[in-house]
Amino acid sequence: MTTALAKPRVRVPVAHVPTGGREYAAAAHDAADGTDPMLSQWFPFPASPDADLLPELGTMVGRSRDLTRNNGLAAGYRQTMQDNIVGSVLKLSSKPNYRLLGWTADQAHEWAQYTEAQFLTYAATTECDAARSSTLLGLTRQILGSATENGDALAIPVWQDSVGTRWKTRFMVIEGDRLSTPIGMEHRRDIRRGVHIDKYGAPRGYWVRKTHPGDGLFLDGGRSGGVIPTDSDWEYFPAFDEAGFRRIIHLHDKDRAGATRAKPMLAAVMKEFKMAGKYSQEELKAAVTNSLIAAFIESNLDQTSLIDLFTSGAGSTDPQEINNYWLNQFAQNRAKLQGGAMIPLPLGAKVTGFNPGRPNPAFEAFMLSVLRHIAAGLNIPYELLTKDFSRTNYSSARAALLEAWRFFQSRRQWVVDQWLSHVYEFWMREAIDAGRIEAPDFYSNSQAYLRCRWIMSGRGWVDPLKEAKAARERIDGDISNEEIECAEQGLDYEEVLEGKARIIKKKRELGLLVDSRADGGNQAQTQPADDGMEDPDEPDRRERATGTTDGVLIADLDISTRTERALAAAGIIYADQLIQMSPAQLLLIHGIGKVALREIQSIEYPVSMEDAA
Repeated sequence: MTTALAKPRVRVPVAHVPTGGREYAAAAHDAADGTDPMLSQWFPFPASPDADLLPELGTMVGRSRDLTRNNGLAAGYRQTMQDNIVGSVLKLSSKPNYRLLGWTADQAHEWAQYTEAQFLTYAATTECDAARSSTLLGLTRQILGSATENGDALAIPVWQDSVGTRWKTRFMVIEGDRLSTPIGMEHRRDIRRGVHIDKYGAPRGYWVRKTHPGDGLFLDGGRSGGVIPTDSDWEYFPAFDEAGFRRIIHLHDKDRAGATRAKPMLAAVMKEFKMAGKYSQEELKAAVTNSLIAAFIESNLDQTSLIDLFTSGAGSTDPQEINNYWLNQFAQNRAKLQGGAMIPLPLGAKVTGFNPGRPNPAFEAFMLSVLRHIAAGLNIPYELLTKDFSRTNYSSARAALLEAWRFFQSRRQWVVDQWLSHVYEFWMREAIDAGRIEAPDFYSNSQAYLRCRWIMSGRGWVDPLKEAKAARERIDGDISNEEIECAEQGLDYEEVLEGKARIIKKKRELGLLVDSRADGGNQAQTQPADDGMEDPDEPDRRERATGTTDGVLIADLDISTRTERALAAAGIIYADQLIQMSPAQLLLIHGIGKVALREIQSIEYPVSMEDAA
């Protein structure tokens, strides 16, 4: 039995041919139409991620650096990325997973505070930098700026046992230029511009040049091997050591599966950046040049009169004589243009004003359109790219900054995942091995111990009053808390609360008025109206409790966490303070409502500190 195979149908790109009143398209999708004059020459080849990027990466990196050096907006964008993603604050907030470790929350909190204090002695000093010039904050800003400008950056952990230092683990940050394929290995498919990969695309190792390729060209005339590199100019670093620990940190953002390197963030708008910068420079040059021209001096004589004026006695005309006459007149009567100046003119001359038409009246509107396009390509609002908020009202500015903040948050998490988390792990291993941190079974529970958050600079406020009220409403609505709100502003909530407690204590010592509300306003002098919340047994209960609760903390009482926090925010730390307050006074405290008041009124106070314990 013979089976007939159906003839394959092939779509041939032909022009639109009307048939029977119907029109058949040359392609099912307009994006694939090859007959449209606008698309007929547009057939990019769908190559692999590395084939598209790696041959052109060097050119894009060089152009990106040139823009950052010589274009104000490009340089400002790099600075904006550093200021908004990292900023001026970088703090560790350790959050060990106490459930996996079998700890209580209090044990985890105590361990975290001690770990943060130890880590601060490392991160806040230059002991983390192999070059001994930057703190961890400086290294983070540096490696972020390098990845923004070049597409990627590397950090090699090294062990430096220097005299007088507490920590030995250092990080040497290098540019991606040094990550390259050695001479004679270009034919290997498993080495992609210095990255040695396995069959799954995972890095097996990195080939790093011992010196920057530009050093030999411009610093020592090629003596370092930069002009004619040899095999000895490269050093191989395995991606992981025999124990499975990382040996090199490669910070790059892959935008396609299978890519081994990344492109500069300016790549998509590099052409527009260059052209806009050139156009702006030419407009500025034209405006400056034209501003130097005040007027033209023109002859008002016709050709015949001019010839008669300069005709010699023999009836002949010497052109050089005419030219010399004008030059001599200008040389003898040269004067600066200034108020009230009398300027002699040559015979047959007149002054004509000059209207340059610069600056171009359409320049601003045109540049605004171009810069909005560039800003969209860079994933930030136009206002943030140009630092121009003059065209924006509050609502628009807030919407733009919220959109930018989402982008910055995603890049911040990227920095944490690819850089800071590895730094923390390297430091933790040294701290444990040195006996400074106790972490039983760390290598089998490393993820539980290393769980943390990183506090960086806050997003700021457009309208502080409105946004502070919104933060308070989020806390009251149980959709946020003090820790989250403080972290958004680059603050550590524990430091904020501890500082507030110290201030309240100092005010009490000095006999100053202590605010009973959490909003920092003046203490209300009026009392709320009687709403039936008075406790008839309050005097008797207060009398029984007075004198027996000295030193008993609010935290020792049987009340909810929310009520405890509200009282602590108002500076009420001890039970005897709470006893002396009337229901009307308690209702003035932010976060204390009728439900919390009933809870406070039902407290069974201990008769001694031993009972409280």
